[in-house]
Amino acid sequence: MEWLVNNWVLPVCAVCAVVSIIVTILQFSQKPTEEQVRAIKEWLLYAVTMAEKELGSGTGKLKLRQVYDMFLQRFPWAAKVVSFDQFKWWAEEALAEMKQLLASEGSAVRTFLEDKG
Repeated sequence: MEWLVNNWVLPVCAVCAVVSIIVTILQFSQKPTEEQVRAIKEWLLYAVTMAEKELGSGTGKLKLRQVYDMFLQRFPWAAKVVSFDQFKWWAEEALAEMKQLLASEGSAVRTFLEDKG
């Protein structure tokens, strides 16, 4: 018992290390699977298109904020494990895909965005 009183720091550090390892494993196991990431990216295409329709061009930060708020509501579990930087990267990919769809001839996306009704 005397040893424990004199060296209480060692057991406390050991417990903290074990808890830290368990938390890290749990966080890793909760990361989205490839299928979940694909679903989020497909939804992001919709979300950036809606933000573009509502806010128009030249409002990049506002659109990102709006899409992120929509993401927090739609995927609260993913928002806990996906960093904002990763989300921003995915949103930029979705925006690039939307622009590619806009550039195609006879694009239904262009018609949808131009329809303000």
